[in-house]
Amino acid sequence: MPETVVEKQTRTKEAAETPWNVVVHNDPVNLMSYVTMVFQRVFGFSRERAAKHMLEVHHSGRSIVWSGVRELGEHYVQQLHGYLLLATLEKSD
Repeated sequence: MPETVVEKQTRTKEAAETPWNVVVHNDPVNLMSYVTMVFQRVFGFSRERAAKHMLEVHHSGRSIVWSGVRELGEHYVQQLHGYLLLATLEKSD
């Protein structure tokens, strides 16, 4: 009888600990005040910090608004999409 080979998918500790970035991208639709409000609601930012990230999105086209574990980053991206913001999850360098 042939041997059954079971392959397990494993993640190294280093890969599991690699930080991920939630990036919000500029869009021509949402008002700056709306984006600021979303950052306050989703991330609990102060008005000043939310406005700083909003202006970075506006002037640079993108802002890294959060870094951490992938699963939580995916959750934040989903929340931002719920507010109709363009957000992506990228591996940190």
